[in-house]
Amino acid sequence: MADKVSHNGHRKRMREKYLEHGIESFKEHEALELFLFYGVPYKNTNPLAHKLISDFGSLSAVFDAPPSLLREYGLSDNLITHIKLMPDMARLYMIDKVENTDKVVDMTNMCGFFQPLFFGKTEEVMRLLLLDKKGKMLYSGVISKGSINSTDVSIRKICELALYYNAKFAAVAHNHPSGLAKPSQNDIDCTNKIFVALQLISVRLLDHVIVADEDSVSMAYSGYGVFGKDVMDIFKKIFE
Repeated sequence: MADKVSHNGHRKRMREKYLEHGIESFKEHEALELFLFYGVPYKNTNPLAHKLISDFGSLSAVFDAPPSLLREYGLSDNLITHIKLMPDMARLYMIDKVENTDKVVDMTNMCGFFQPLFFGKTEEVMRLLLLDKKGKMLYSGVISKGSINSTDVSIRKICELALYYNAKFAAVAHNHPSGLAKPSQNDIDCTNKIFVALQLISVRLLDHVIVADEDSVSMAYSGYGVFGKDVMDIFKKIFE
C-alpha cells in the first residue's frame, strides 16, 4: 500500500511539473513516462519508458512502431492503442489548424501549408489542394496511398475532383517517409502528366511539394519539370 501511495505521489508531481513548466522541462524518457500514465494505471512506467526509447532509438520511433512490434514487449492492446493514437491525433490537430476553407492559401509558401499535413505519416501518400480563382481553398485531401509514380497516381481522380469543385488552381504534395525531400525522376514525370491533364480542363497546377520529416521542397519554386524559375512572379500576377 505504501508503494502505491508513493507512486501516486510521483504521478501527481509529474503532472504538476508538466502543467507549470510544460513538456520542455522533461527529458525524453520522462515525457514518455508521463504519457504512459494514462495507458498504464497504478504502475511505475519509468522502466518501460526507458526500455522503449533505448530499444527503438528515439521517442518518435516508439510512436511510429507497428502494433505487432509493440506487442512483443507485452503491451496490452489498450496501451498500444493509446500509443498509436498520439501521432494520429497530432496530425489531425495540424490538419484542422492548417485547413481553413475561409482563408486564402499563400501561394508563396506551399511547403508551409503542406508539411504539417504529413506529420507522423509512415506510409507514402499524395494530397491534392484545389483553389478557386481568388486562391480560396475548395478542397484538400488524400487522393493516393503507396508508392507515388505515374501508374499509382489517379490523374483521372484529380481531374474529376477539379471539375466537381470548379477549381481554377491545383497543387499536389506527397511524402518520402524514409528518404530525402528531393524529387525523383518518377516524381517529375508524374508532375508533368498531372500538369498536362489539368491544363486540358483549364486548371493550372501551381506546385508539387515533396515532404520528408521536417524538410520539404517546392518543385515549382525550384524549377523542376514543367515549372519555370519565374514561378514566384507568376504567383504574384495570378493573385494580385
